[in-house]
Amino acid sequence: MEILQVVLQVLLGITSLLLTFLILLHKGRGGGLSDMFGGGMGSSLGSSGVAERNLNRFTVVLALVWFSSIVALGLITKFSAGV
Repeated sequence: MEILQVVLQVLLGITSLLLTFLILLHKGRGGGLSDMFGGGMGSSLGSSGVAERNLNRFTVVLALVWFSSIVALGLITKFSAGV
Protein backbone atom coordinates (compact mmCIF):
# COMPACT_ATOMS: atom_id res chain seq x y z
CA MET A 1 0.00 0.00 0.00
CA GLU A 2 2.93 2.34 0.62
CA ILE A 3 4.13 1.94 -2.98
CA LEU A 4 0.71 3.00 -4.28
CA GLN A 5 0.75 5.99 -1.96
CA VAL A 6 4.20 7.08 -3.18
CA VAL A 7 3.15 6.65 -6.83
CA LEU A 8 0.02 8.74 -6.23
CA GLN A 9 2.04 11.44 -4.48
CA VAL A 10 4.48 11.64 -7.38
CA LEU A 11 1.56 11.71 -9.83
CA LEU A 12 -0.04 14.49 -7.80
CA GLY A 13 3.16 16.55 -7.86
CA ILE A 14 3.67 16.14 -11.60
CA THR A 15 0.05 16.88 -12.47
CA SER A 16 0.06 19.93 -10.18
CA LEU A 17 3.02 21.44 -12.02
CA LEU A 18 1.62 20.57 -15.46
CA LEU A 19 -1.81 21.90 -14.56
CA THR A 20 -0.33 25.20 -13.39
CA PHE A 21 1.64 25.48 -16.62
CA LEU A 22 -1.37 24.66 -18.81
CA ILE A 23 -3.63 27.13 -17.02
CA LEU A 24 -1.07 29.86 -17.54
CA LEU A 25 -0.98 29.04 -21.26
CA HIS A 26 -4.66 29.87 -21.73
CA LYS A 27 -5.65 33.15 -23.29
CA GLY A 28 -7.26 35.74 -21.07
CA ARG A 29 -10.93 36.27 -21.89
CA GLY A 30 -11.12 39.76 -20.41
CA GLY A 31 -13.06 41.19 -17.52
CA GLY A 32 -10.90 39.56 -14.87
CA LEU A 33 -7.40 39.75 -13.50
CA SER A 34 -5.96 39.67 -17.01
CA ASP A 35 -7.50 43.10 -17.70
CA MET A 36 -6.11 44.50 -14.47
CA PHE A 37 -2.55 43.72 -15.52
CA GLY A 38 -2.89 44.80 -19.15
CA GLY A 39 -3.83 41.44 -20.63
CA GLY A 40 -7.03 42.78 -22.15
CA MET A 41 -5.34 45.04 -24.69
CA GLY A 42 -5.76 42.70 -27.64
CA SER A 43 -9.12 42.20 -29.28
CA SER A 44 -10.59 38.76 -28.88
CA LEU A 45 -13.08 37.71 -31.51
CA GLY A 46 -14.39 34.88 -29.36
CA SER A 47 -13.36 32.17 -31.77
CA SER A 48 -10.92 29.61 -30.52
CA GLY A 49 -8.75 27.65 -32.86
CA VAL A 50 -7.89 23.98 -32.85
CA ALA A 51 -4.89 24.53 -30.60
CA GLU A 52 -7.01 26.33 -27.99
CA ARG A 53 -9.65 23.58 -28.01
CA ASN A 54 -6.98 20.90 -27.65
CA LEU A 55 -5.39 22.85 -24.81
CA ASN A 56 -8.79 23.03 -23.10
CA ARG A 57 -9.35 19.29 -23.50
CA PHE A 58 -5.89 18.41 -22.22
CA THR A 59 -6.33 20.74 -19.24
CA VAL A 60 -9.67 19.17 -18.32
CA VAL A 61 -8.28 15.63 -18.57
CA LEU A 62 -5.25 16.56 -16.49
CA ALA A 63 -7.51 18.23 -13.90
CA LEU A 64 -9.55 15.02 -13.64
CA VAL A 65 -6.37 12.98 -13.11
CA TRP A 66 -5.24 15.50 -10.48
CA PHE A 67 -8.59 15.35 -8.68
CA SER A 68 -8.70 11.55 -8.83
CA SER A 69 -5.24 11.26 -7.32
CA ILE A 70 -6.25 13.57 -4.46
CA VAL A 71 -9.37 11.51 -3.76
CA ALA A 72 -7.41 8.24 -3.92
CA LEU A 73 -4.73 9.59 -1.57
CA GLY A 74 -7.42 10.75 0.84
CA LEU A 75 -9.11 7.35 0.84
CA ILE A 76 -5.82 5.53 1.34
CA THR A 77 -4.91 7.84 4.21
CA LYS A 78 -8.34 7.46 5.83
CA PHE A 79 -8.48 3.68 5.67
CA SER A 80 -4.83 3.01 6.49
CA ALA A 81 -4.93 5.22 9.61
CA GLY A 82 -7.06 2.67 11.49
CA VAL A 83 -4.65 -0.20 10.82
